[in-house]
Amino acid sequence: MAMALNSLKPPKGATQKPKRVGRGPGSGLAKTAGRGSKGQKSRAGSSVRPGFEGGQMPLHRRLPKRGFTNIFKTEYAIVNVGKLDRFKEGMRVDAKQLLERGLVRNDRLPVKVLGHGDLKKSLTVVAHKFSKSAAEKIALAGGRVEQATAEPTPSQSPKTAAP
Repeated sequence: MAMALNSLKPPKGATQKPKRVGRGPGSGLAKTAGRGSKGQKSRAGSSVRPGFEGGQMPLHRRLPKRGFTNIFKTEYAIVNVGKLDRFKEGMRVDAKQLLERGLVRNDRLPVKVLGHGDLKKSLTVVAHKFSKSAAEKIALAGGRVEQATAEPTPSQSPKTAAP
């Protein structure tokens, strides 16, 4: 006998019938049906949005504002030098290889290489930016540092990007 989806049932005792409220004094949940007495929350279909404090000035508006967000900030996909050790000796490592190996998640962001970790293989690393320590460690391992051509970042529209 094959099992079919229409024959599946929950185990005995796993489901219960919903409690019928407001069905007379003998039920134990008559009159106000477990909603207390009167007020906004006792009415049918009542709900208040999250953070609503009954008309009182909400907490997020009572607290002072701090700082600002720089809309011109460039975000980089960060890769540390220590992670580059997984590539083969003498390989040319660019954003495409970093994406394939899972070192970079977003291929639309410019790549910046930072100096955390050690590099034991000589690689040619192509990125948009390098920290001083990263460039030194790559050169110390016998590799080369190449500046990638500037690509339009996601914040720039294609019309405003340089040709």
